[in-house]
Amino acid sequence: MKNSLIYFDNAATTRVFPEVAELMYESLLNNYGNPSSIHDVGRHARVEVERARRTVAGLLNVRPGEVFFTSGGTESNNAILWACCKDLGRKHFITSRLEHPSVLQTLLALERYMGCQVGFVKTDKKGLIDLDHLEKLLKATPAAVVSLMHANNEIGNILPVNEVAALCKQYGALFHSDTVQTVGKLEIDMQQLGVDFAVVSGHKFHGPKGVGAMYIRSGSGLEAFLQGGAQERNMRAGTENVYGIVGMARALEMSCEEMTRVRESVKEIKDFLLEKLEEEIPGISFNGDARGDSLHTILNISLPLGVDADLLLPRLDMAGICISTGSACSSGSNKPSHVLTAMGIDQKIPNLRISFSRYNTLDEAKRLVEVLKEICKK
Repeated sequence: MKNSLIYFDNAATTRVFPEVAELMYESLLNNYGNPSSIHDVGRHARVEVERARRTVAGLLNVRPGEVFFTSGGTESNNAILWACCKDLGRKHFITSRLEHPSVLQTLLALERYMGCQVGFVKTDKKGLIDLDHLEKLLKATPAAVVSLMHANNEIGNILPVNEVAALCKQYGALFHSDTVQTVGKLEIDMQQLGVDFAVVSGHKFHGPKGVGAMYIRSGSGLEAFLQGGAQERNMRAGTENVYGIVGMARALEMSCEEMTRVRESVKEIKDFLLEKLEEEIPGISFNGDARGDSLHTILNISLPLGVDADLLLPRLDMAGICISTGSACSSGSNKPSHVLTAMGIDQKIPNLRISFSRYNTLDEAKRLVEVLKEICKK
């Protein structure tokens, strides 16, 4: 990859820490045993998996027995939501139209195949959840499952998670939150958040792709999503991805070590773009609660009418800037963003999701402003 490239697509995936890559390489070569084998090599692999589990649990303030390793956020969301219906008999789900496709499509499947009912909480033009409407839905469907993401992956809005948790507790609902975009970026204490279920994806905080975890509160009653073996304490069959698990745990550890410094540095870049883009490009607008309670790593913008939306990404790519128009999970579908659509934003207006990490700089942000200004002029 060319060193001159500017990477502003960190909400899709992040660059792996070099130290994590080295650790994974060492584990792949030397820690090759199957954690389910009882001989010495297998036992060593098991020790590494359980050490990683304790690390992740400690950083999230949960018990090691409440952490189950998976292939990532999508599998974790599927496993939790299906189990709430299959194992707990919950037939009512409450969500928003701004959720990740792995939640929305799973709930659609539960509605189609399991006869579940799905209610959608209202959101305003900024994409903020209407807590009064959520309470109304909970009153109408007690003992429901509420699934609302901690921070939106396209616009960065942060959910008032404690208020949602309190409502769920009041009405006997279970609370599942997709925390993929916040774990490793914000201080996450699952006990303080008040969630029953949450998910983690390693590649969002400079760890490897294809590995994640789910937090399942003790005593919840959920059973295995994948059948076939006794791995993950009978909760997820399949040989554990040992070197991926080791790498993810170390990446989360490193992300938490410098979280405050990184957050301040990244927020400086976001604040600069909020000011400069508005100053340099008349007619630009920011989607979501950009200047309010939003994640420091995501900024979603709409450019002025007249900019060719079809040529926007290719032009940025030719300028050496990697960026996206929305969730990477649906970027190849040529469909408008379901998040912006739900917010009532005209999809004919070209939009961009700019997402940052510790590896971005102010100079890169300045370059982005220059390129976007030139594109808008043309």
